[in-house]
Amino acid sequence: MGKPAKIYVAGHRGMVGAAIVRALSREGNVEILKRTRAELDLTDQREVQSFFASEKPDQVYLAAARVGGIYANNTYPADFIYDNLMIEANVIHAAHMHGVEKLLFLGSSCIYPRAVTQPMSEDALLTGVLEPTNEPYAIAKIAGIKLCESYNRQHGRDFRSVMPTNLYGPGDNYHLENSHVLPAMIRKFHLAKLAREGNVAAIEADEKRYGSIPPDVCRMIGLNRDTHAIDREPNVVLWGTGTPYREFLHVDDMADACIFVMQLEPEAYRENTQPMLSHINVGFGSDLTIRSLSSLVASVVGYDGSVVFDEGKPDGTPRKLMDIRRIEQLGWQPRIGLDSGIRQAYEDYLHGLAGSDASAPHISI
Repeated sequence: MGKPAKIYVAGHRGMVGAAIVRALSREGNVEILKRTRAELDLTDQREVQSFFASEKPDQVYLAAARVGGIYANNTYPADFIYDNLMIEANVIHAAHMHGVEKLLFLGSSCIYPRAVTQPMSEDALLTGVLEPTNEPYAIAKIAGIKLCESYNRQHGRDFRSVMPTNLYGPGDNYHLENSHVLPAMIRKFHLAKLAREGNVAAIEADEKRYGSIPPDVCRMIGLNRDTHAIDREPNVVLWGTGTPYREFLHVDDMADACIFVMQLEPEAYRENTQPMLSHINVGFGSDLTIRSLSSLVASVVGYDGSVVFDEGKPDGTPRKLMDIRRIEQLGWQPRIGLDSGIRQAYEDYLHGLAGSDASAPHISI
């Protein structure tokens, strides 16, 4: 057995980064480098350069990012574009300067135009107007793709990009002000279930573990903050009409796809990213409406009360289904079905192994 590959996973405490660490650990013969945000601020160029100079990683998985749902994107647009641009630019440039053999950048399906033909293929990038609710984040992710592409073209680097669909699973963020749709549903339905049972103590324990419950959610579940009691029948309120379609991929499948793409021979990667020389989609291959998703989550959680869709709130992009023919042709397919994946995610939620108590957008570092 040869010398272990020295692999830096940027964002190892986030949902995707943690899944990549788990998957790499199963591979064996690797030395995994991990740094918390307190140990290494990826928005600081000097710190990043110093880290790469001293540690000299062979490979980098760039999973660190500031992430969140529609509410967080609308509330903190400057944070989303600045932090993500700085993280990408600093890490990718340092990887080039210090001779990293391979780098994998993780983007997002939001890079594609709002009105793009479905399913979304890689060559749809930059062919139309972006979804306004997450445009700053999308622009930052597009910049990351183009950084990798540009260093490959100009300097002959082997920097690769994968574009995941909506991810969920162990390590997800359940804070109600900045989580994505599926974890937000899991928590809302769980809180409403507890409210129907009159279990205020469990609701307060949930708040301590997963972050504050906003006033609108307290009203939704009938929680009276003054009396510490449930004073009316709860109902779950979800944003939008429930008609948009979304695709979901378990984070462990995503981690497997990342390692699969990283291990491709350079020729195979380049041949399957023409003409962009930049990125490969990773998804589940099918989608469902938000309304159907809500029924599935409610069933898994065991909530049988009312569900209301607030049509005054934004829906976001009407549909986001990834065209995954390229990665399938290379030999990769997802393994974890949505029903069993949501059950795993809910079990993880109940065990308190995930979540965020931050009041600002979540940074997976």
